Amino acid sequence: MTLPLDEAEKILADNFAPWVLDLGLSVVETGDAHAVLRLPWSDRLAREGGGMSGQALMAAADTATVIAVSSARGAYGPMTTVQQSSSFQRAVIGADVLVDARITKLGKRMAFADVTMTADGSPDVVARASTVYAILG
Repeated sequence: MTLPLDEAEKILADNFAPWVLDLGLSVVETGDAHAVLRLPWSDRLAREGGGMSGQALMAAADTATVIAVSSARGAYGPMTTVQQSSSFQRAVIGADVLVDARITKLGKRMAFADVTMTADGSPDVVARASTVYAILG
């Protein structure tokens, strides 16, 4: 199943806290077992030294997982983060980040995903995350 982009954007708009929406995330692509979101560059998200903060990247990875799980299931349903592990490989300065969440296992009650983040226009990975979600409904 693939979730249409307009439905994915509606899930984003209707189901996340205001501070997550303030990140300005947009859905770029959805597929049978993945979703790609864009995290736009903002000086407000930069930490000391000018790089995008890890907190913003982690929130984007978490959010992308929700959209990927929804796309794999064909619709949004209640779910919650059980675990997220992130590693940061290089700084992002002055560029949007593409957040690619790929479902590695989708069960009735649990979903697992790998998330790769790259600066727009570069193939180099800036961060990775591994996420686990409990499906509640």
